[in-house]
Amino acid sequence: MTDIEIRNELDRSYSDVLTPAVLDAIRILAPFDRDRKEIMRARIERRAARFGNRQRITFLDPSSTIPRTHIRVQDARDGNFIGSEIPSDLQRQWIQGTGPGTRPNARLEQGIRSVAYALLSGADGWMFDGEDALGQISTMSLDNQRNLKLAIHGDPIFMKVAEGVAAEMNQWAQGFFGRSIIRDWRRQLEFTTKLFRPRGLHLDDRHVRHGDGAGFSASIVDTALYVVNNGRQLRSAGSSVVLYLPKIQTAEEAALWNDILSALEAHLGFSEGTIKVYVLVEQFEACFQLMEIRAALGKHFVGFNTGRWDYINSVADAMAWDPNFVNPNIDAITMTYGYMRNYEDRVRRAVNTPDRLGQFALWQGGMEPNIPVGSEAGVTSGMKRAVAGAEREQREGASGKWVAHWKMVHIVRPVWEKVGETNQLGRPFPRLTYTEEDAAGLTLLEPAPRTVRGARDLLSVAMQYGNAFGQGFQAAALKPADFFGNEDVLYLMEDMATGEIRLSILWEWLHKNAAFTHDDESGIKAGSRFTLELFEILLEEEYMKLRRASNRDVHDNSKDTTLPITKEIVRAYVSRPEKLPWYIDLLNINLNVWDLAEAKRRIELLIESFRRDGTRITHNLDFTTSHPPMLDQEIKR
Repeated sequence: MTDIEIRNELDRSYSDVLTPAVLDAIRILAPFDRDRKEIMRARIERRAARFGNRQRITFLDPSSTIPRTHIRVQDARDGNFIGSEIPSDLQRQWIQGTGPGTRPNARLEQGIRSVAYALLSGADGWMFDGEDALGQISTMSLDNQRNLKLAIHGDPIFMKVAEGVAAEMNQWAQGFFGRSIIRDWRRQLEFTTKLFRPRGLHLDDRHVRHGDGAGFSASIVDTALYVVNNGRQLRSAGSSVVLYLPKIQTAEEAALWNDILSALEAHLGFSEGTIKVYVLVEQFEACFQLMEIRAALGKHFVGFNTGRWDYINSVADAMAWDPNFVNPNIDAITMTYGYMRNYEDRVRRAVNTPDRLGQFALWQGGMEPNIPVGSEAGVTSGMKRAVAGAEREQREGASGKWVAHWKMVHIVRPVWEKVGETNQLGRPFPRLTYTEEDAAGLTLLEPAPRTVRGARDLLSVAMQYGNAFGQGFQAAALKPADFFGNEDVLYLMEDMATGEIRLSILWEWLHKNAAFTHDDESGIKAGSRFTLELFEILLEEEYMKLRRASNRDVHDNSKDTTLPITKEIVRAYVSRPEKLPWYIDLLNINLNVWDLAEAKRRIELLIESFRRDGTRITHNLDFTTSHPPMLDQEIKR
């Protein structure tokens, strides 16, 4: 079996998580990491070709075969494959909550409260996040796994915490609804289906690497940890083993995931298809291969999810070469806007195409990021918008949606309760077509504002998010600095996607010489361009607002540590002509770094590596074992 190394002997301090069985599974799956790296290299090569040759993404040749499978593309589109039936505990998923199962720098009894809130929330499912919403400082990824294992196995530590959390939740509900929301906290813990999102194929783990010092797949580590530690317990309790797969761009990548899952099932003695997966459609290229992705995942696949920020970011990145593709203000890009409307329509048509056995798949709607905390007027307005958004998705055919905070569950879930349908499987929609008009619709821009105020909001939230990431809060409640102290404007619960899209749009505006559509109070007129000079002025002004903010909005201990580093990351990403594929790469490489000079060195190292030959630095530079970290030898991805 392949040799692997564990950082700082964490297999001893986390022996309950990094068990011999888990490590055996990781070694069994390790050969797939070579395939992953090749596929990630192909991603970067396709991206470079689009930039260099001004190429648009297109649909696959219907006569071709999906890589890593024997499935013809046309057969996939026709539903000529066998997918999965929907397990009983996934049939009704009106509301799924999302969030991690721990907190940064928290003792066990404090961190595990996050799991208790989730499982007592009344959500039909809770996606415990190992990716965009989970901080990665210190050992948070392992703390997350430990807390989930304790909760799923009903450990006394978790049960004691859950009892106390239930009382706190009822106290809040009495004040907000005038009633309790939890009658029997023990029974309530059994209501919510447990789901887990591993990190995407593009990321390396921070605590596990190959014996030769090369980075190792975070996807494999996360999946092995969750399934090996909890799979049998979940099944014995009559629950499904369910993953949410993020950042998939192609059916080939889905096929790699399918191979990984099948190999893990075989290793554990599970029948094929035991592990069920939703796929987040958050990558533009994936929208050209929806049926192919369904077919490639076969008996594992149960549904798609339509996120917002990640998908917008992916469209902006895929079209970065086109000077005529320029997004408006981010708040104008709703799910009913131009290319987003067409994206959602393709997803709902894909899940309602039957497979060979007449089986359909689920469509889980997008995120509701509001938090019901603020002034009475602010909360009333925010909740009205949240309910209206849920009603729209239900009308369009979604079987449920996401919320980012447990307090939103009982506000949004009644939308589906009133309708009463378990799901909308098989609702009739036209079959997908694959025309030039279909492709054009996926990049359709419509008139919308592009303003200096919009640029300020992009900068403020991007810096706030990066700063929170550096402090370990990869899920953070944010709003633009100009609204700090304004309780009529609610905080939104944001994760990594909010940072990615904001920097992507800022890069787009700067390097495509974007024109503003409206006059600004500062004297900048409609038709003026977003220049480097203006970017630098706005960056400094928004940065100073964050430095002056209260500890509530910007932690005081970050203002001379992670905040200046975030400012430099934002400046580097936006101002450089070479558009980096991921904001998270710059954040990851500076995790646990509080020295600005060292951060600048790492920023330049990463940018120069990518500029030179497309190599992303994705491994942990601070991995401490006998082998030095690999830099020049890193495989391109």
